Amino acid sequence: MISLSYKVRIWTIETRVNAAGKVTSYRAQWMVEQERFKESFKLFTQADGFRSSLLAAQRAGEAFDIVTGLPRSMTQPKGDMTWYQFAESYVDMKWPDAAATARQTMAEALIRVTPVFMQEEKNRPDAKVVRSALRQWGYNTEYRTGREVPTDVEKVLAWCRRKTVSVKAVTDPDVLRALQRAVTRRLDGKRFAPSVARKTRAVLFNALDYAVELGLIEANPLSSVKWSAMPSGKRKVNKRAVPNPVQARTLLAGVGSLPRSGPRLEAFFGSMYYAGLRPEETVALNKRNLASLPEPEWDEEREEHVYDWGEFHLELAEPHAGGRWTDSGKPRDERPLKSRGEGEGRTVSFPPDLTRLLWRHIRLFGFAPDGRLFHGEQGGEVPMITYTRAWRAVRKLILSEEAQATPLASRPYDLRHAAVSTQLAAGIDPAAVAEWAGHSVAVLLETYAAFLDKGEAANRARIEKILGHKPKE
Repeated sequence: MISLSYKVRIWTIETRVNAAGKVTSYRAQWMVEQERFKESFKLFTQADGFRSSLLAAQRAGEAFDIVTGLPRSMTQPKGDMTWYQFAESYVDMKWPDAAATARQTMAEALIRVTPVFMQEEKNRPDAKVVRSALRQWGYNTEYRTGREVPTDVEKVLAWCRRKTVSVKAVTDPDVLRALQRAVTRRLDGKRFAPSVARKTRAVLFNALDYAVELGLIEANPLSSVKWSAMPSGKRKVNKRAVPNPVQARTLLAGVGSLPRSGPRLEAFFGSMYYAGLRPEETVALNKRNLASLPEPEWDEEREEHVYDWGEFHLELAEPHAGGRWTDSGKPRDERPLKSRGEGEGRTVSFPPDLTRLLWRHIRLFGFAPDGRLFHGEQGGEVPMITYTRAWRAVRKLILSEEAQATPLASRPYDLRHAAVSTQLAAGIDPAAVAEWAGHSVAVLLETYAAFLDKGEAANRARIEKILGHKPKE
């Protein structure tokens, strides 16, 4: 939204000299409301012409933009925008229908590429300050348009609106090469993970499609450019990060022994391992999602309760993005299940091990007033910081120092990977595994290729036979 004002003061041209007294430039200066603006020129006639245009607009009764400092007749012509002006409009267009996590991903991607379009100037704001302003305000529609932007932040954003180059510069080969580096390399020069680079390029590609739609550029230059520096590699799970069944069960038991929230989280993490749920699906579990939870039966011979298989019917997920990115202002956003439409559910079977954990959890803690299965000590959802701290604590408690230094079970999400890989290793039909996990079969086979039984043992036995080895007992 453009804010205009008629409170304008225009000063005489300032002659700039260096230490030797030599004239270096001529600067026009003016003020709109309480904001001072200045524009430097090499020649006096250029500065005088610019000042004359300002005076003419003022005398004609034109309103001045308090962000750019320019009268409406001197703002960017229709069909052109600076990169940052365009990026703001792109974010505002995407914001209403985007999930909170998608908003965050979009902002991070634009932050990576925006420096490519910034002009080199002595008074250019510090890079860290710019990134913070863009992350917290500039690429957040709700905060930028719905709240009072701090004065120091608004100055940074105003500089970006004025001093980023035209979006048309994206067709320049040098700019495209710089964009490739911004998409694929971190600030320290190291490569981004393939998934990060792919997401960043996808956001940039979509933004440039929008620029075409607005008539700012004729065609999306990324459509005809092949980036050889894009990180290669398919989506694959790191086998070193996946705990085996013994390790997973030991970690779960360790969670139950942790003080305070530990007992509340054993079945929470157990749902990720035994049912292969994503963290955002586990957090959202409600009493109504327990499609089948058979009560235990007493076994006279074994003198213990025995449990049967159960089922979840999942309806929604609550991914964590932070209150700055959600419509509600809460840390989590209520969304449909991943890769599924509104109201489309998924049924997941789980073994007796989880049935036992869930019954014990319900006996000890019950359900929250809203039916939530897993809830904090004060009610409400289990905070992300609570379960991530607990997971770090149990790794330290259970794993050796050598194992702690490896990727083994470094994240709660690795429990889901362990569930899927165990099912595949057991020879379960990949179509059934994919259905339980909420994947397509193609994604499942690509992601978990390393865990599929490819007949390795049988192949080795055949080779040993040809080489004359005796069969192993």
